[in-house]
Amino acid sequence: MPYTSEHPIIDVTVDVVVLTLRDSELCALVVRRGNPPYQGRWALPGGFVEVDEDLPDAARRELGEETGLDTGAVRLEQLATYGAPGRDPRRRTVSVAWLAVLPGPTDPRAGSDAAAAAWKPAAWLLHKGRLAFDHRRILADGVERARAKLEYTNLATAFVDTEFTIGDLREVYEIVWGHRLDPGNFHRKVTRTDGFVDPTGERRSVGRGRPAELFRVGVEESLNPPLTRRSLEG
Repeated sequence: MPYTSEHPIIDVTVDVVVLTLRDSELCALVVRRGNPPYQGRWALPGGFVEVDEDLPDAARRELGEETGLDTGAVRLEQLATYGAPGRDPRRRTVSVAWLAVLPGPTDPRAGSDAAAAAWKPAAWLLHKGRLAFDHRRILADGVERARAKLEYTNLATAFVDTEFTIGDLREVYEIVWGHRLDPGNFHRKVTRTDGFVDPTGERRSVGRGRPAELFRVGVEESLNPPLTRRSLEG
């Protein structure tokens, strides 16, 4: 049956900002586009939503198809919606973007219509890389969301293994925020924040000196009071 509505057809897509720490840098997962438009450029994993598909399901499907990652355990958070006219030169599209954080994942494998998949430093992608569509803006929004959520949620624990030292956690904050923090002040703030981290009773050697105490994520997702950048600096 032909389409007879007076309203234009608008396609819905999903794009996924996936962040991790690699080699002491904040990195984002990107794919090299194998087809026009923007063939050969880096882009965020994503694609068109199927007619019978919910949005988070589409995000997981596209992420898995294009990068080979096991998306079953990936926790997706809706980031924002992008619908500026002309953002896709093919036709009118609205994209629902998602944010995910992974702890030291394995290397991705390109699939579907992606010519390659890789972890790239977020700073390079934002300032020097040539990204397709409006993905630079989406990535910038995802990075800023992560920076902000470190202050008032336990998001930092998503960057590390299930058991971690306070030093591991401090490294997350330092890399994502982009500046050094006072170790003693950080340790006091984190361990005195109710429900943020719980001691495991175990220790791990991290070089010379006494082995460091190991922790796991606590029961509280929201931090009260928040660990603001200013409060952790001195």
